[in-house]
Amino acid sequence: MSATLVPVFAALADQTRWDILSRLGARELSASALAAELPVSRQAIAKHLAALAEVGLVEPERHGREIRYRALGARLSEVALQLDRIGAKWDTRLARIRAIAERL
Repeated sequence: MSATLVPVFAALADQTRWDILSRLGARELSASALAAELPVSRQAIAKHLAALAEVGLVEPERHGREIRYRALGARLSEVALQLDRIGAKWDTRLARIRAIAERL
């Protein structure tokens, strides 16, 4: 696995961050809007957003006095590609095991 993705997977190891990322995949939201949708304080949301931004999964953008966050598709695609590669390796291994089992 690419060493640059290790921090990404560490950031995604938290359910609240998954919930935030899922919402940001649909639309841009502020920390306050996210806090209104989730059972987490605005301060906690801000910390989660900082962790996601640090690994390049979300990006803040100022809209007047409000800062809204959006998910970064390119970074998410990179993560998905890595997971697909891992899945393909397992599919190959399982196919070999199946072939051996069927020969027996």
